[in-house]
Amino acid sequence: MPTILLLGTCDTKWSELLYLHSQLTSNPSISVLLMDVGRAATSSPLINIPHPSLDNKTVDYTQLPRNDYIQSITHLSTPTVADLYHNGKIHTILSIGGSCGTTIATTIMRDALPIGFPKLMVSTMASGDVGPYIQETDITMMYSVVDVAGTNSILNRILRNAAAAGTGMAISYHDQLHTPESNGTNGHAQNGHQKQNGSKQETPKKTKVGITMFGVTTPAVDQIRTYLESHLPDACEIYVFHATGSGGKAMERLIREQQLDAIVDLTTSEIVDELAGGVLSAGPGRLDAAAERGIPQVVCVGACDMINFGTKDTIPERFSGRRIYEHNPTVTIVRTDEEENRRIGEFIVGKLGKARCPGNAVVMLPTGGISMMDVPGNSFYDGEVDEVLFGTVERGLEGSGVRVVRCPGDVNCKEFAESVGETLLGLLKSVVSKL
Repeated sequence: MPTILLLGTCDTKWSELLYLHSQLTSNPSISVLLMDVGRAATSSPLINIPHPSLDNKTVDYTQLPRNDYIQSITHLSTPTVADLYHNGKIHTILSIGGSCGTTIATTIMRDALPIGFPKLMVSTMASGDVGPYIQETDITMMYSVVDVAGTNSILNRILRNAAAAGTGMAISYHDQLHTPESNGTNGHAQNGHQKQNGSKQETPKKTKVGITMFGVTTPAVDQIRTYLESHLPDACEIYVFHATGSGGKAMERLIREQQLDAIVDLTTSEIVDELAGGVLSAGPGRLDAAAERGIPQVVCVGACDMINFGTKDTIPERFSGRRIYEHNPTVTIVRTDEEENRRIGEFIVGKLGKARCPGNAVVMLPTGGISMMDVPGNSFYDGEVDEVLFGTVERGLEGSGVRVVRCPGDVNCKEFAESVGETLLGLLKSVVSKL
């Protein structure tokens, strides 16, 4: 039966959780598991997963500072939720809360559950900056409008909507697990489906390819996608990630969750923002996941000519005198210099040099320009600065087993795009037997 895990701080949101629980259980098509993550334990026969302190009485959560309590309860509860997921016992997670409850619930959602598993958070914080709660995941946030502090007609209407949404998610996810079309795309590992007579019929598996893109590398990505789909008809799925920080994090996460089989990391500009203080960093873990798994990957230095900021007045003083371009009213970019390009190259070398299967990684360098802005005649073109990046990567990866290839033309030209596609196909042929 489709099952919803209802997560909440039962000591502070009990009446609201009871109302939401009643709305969920009024539907005979689903079941509900209620889990207590409050500061103080609550005793009730409705609570299916009791507070951790009832098993471990050595810790008094009520005496801990609030931040310590939050960290402790999420640390203890995350493995429980992960086990429920891995054992196929839950099909949606739903929670309600204020700032603390939202922090607890969304942390558990992010750390315990993969992308694709339904996650719904009703929160007082959902009308502001939800980035810290969602990060690179697919958590759905629903604004509570009024505080989650006692039931009333407005909150009850919203909780009824949340119950309906959660029920729909759970039924859809549960049904997808039991249909022939499900071959692992929903998070649970599937190796085919059971026919009515009990025999197993294998579902054709598509090669899932992630590609990173920015506005200034879009033509290249479009051409690469077309090339791969034409050479792998009905045998590949392309996932494009916008290199805005969260996009790179999402791709790294999906690689670790084994939901991607190969990567064209065409647009590695998030590295630039991480090193130079731009606003679209994906953190220091960029390029880690594919190297750790050893999956086929083609890496390029697309859009590494630019550092991203907001409006022009947000650019730090240290960049005065640099080439600046106002991409749109809310995005301004600064041209990278030689020292920044050297550091970018060293970052790439440091990650790919530790690749689990170095033969499955290729770096491709478009010598005619690394973005739409970095071509002869455009404002950001600087062949000498680009050469610092190219040379750093080449020297750093020499003898590593990672192949580095210089290609004529710029990153968006047809010849380069086709070379990237052809290179990835060559890598796939060595690891995918059907090719």
